[in-house]
Amino acid sequence: MRTPDTVLIIPAAGAGTRLQSSTPKVLAEVNGKAMIDHLFARYSGRVRRFVLVVHPSFEALVRRHVEEVVPTVDVAFASQPEPTGMLDAILLAAEAVRRTDTTRVWITWCDQIGVHPDTIATLERVSEERPEAAAILPTSRQLTPYIHLERDSQGRLSRVRQRREGDAMPEIGESDMGLFSLAAGAYLDLLPQFGRETTQARGTGERNFLPFLPWLAQHGHPVMTFPATNEFEAIGINTPEDRQRLEGYLRDLEAR
Repeated sequence: MRTPDTVLIIPAAGAGTRLQSSTPKVLAEVNGKAMIDHLFARYSGRVRRFVLVVHPSFEALVRRHVEEVVPTVDVAFASQPEPTGMLDAILLAAEAVRRTDTTRVWITWCDQIGVHPDTIATLERVSEERPEAAAILPTSRQLTPYIHLERDSQGRLSRVRQRREGDAMPEIGESDMGLFSLAAGAYLDLLPQFGRETTQARGTGERNFLPFLPWLAQHGHPVMTFPATNEFEAIGINTPEDRQRLEGYLRDLEAR
């Protein structure tokens, strides 16, 4: 099943410092292949255009890599000169999104390369079946979660807890997978409205994207979730230990 009018935004302005990488994070190798190449392999054929949001200091390097690896794929670029957070990175892709007639805007982090193909296929199917949903995302139960999606008594998202912002976390939580599908109107109209209302987080000083999800629910816009295929999908590669942990999983996945 194809979704040829979907745009995929990939915030990728990180330098890879915690990963101890000699290249920008998006070009850091995992199992001998750059992270961005894993994402192209996962999503090419399912999306119409990729939008990479990168730091201007290495944009030319990433452009050359993309031209060599996937010369026929539609890839646009946006520049994020300051590390002000994922919310701002995602908003910077708006011009490239507006140049398409997309109905859905997908978002994934550049280090979220372990999402299972079955999870992506489910996201594609649900996005087509439920076009009225402002946001759709896979979630997973996690021990000692980095992110926890809190719900109210009716099951609606009510708050996002984030370990990196110093929030108290449950022993077992419900985590996102770093993969999201937004309706075009939710991205082009509602996300900028949220951006005008939100402020920097107290812990990191960044403007976070994830609180947009309960904001949508609180304003009456449908937010849908579905269970991911397995818990390994939630691993984002931020450290050498993360990379080592995910490499074995990816080898098993790609051998099937």
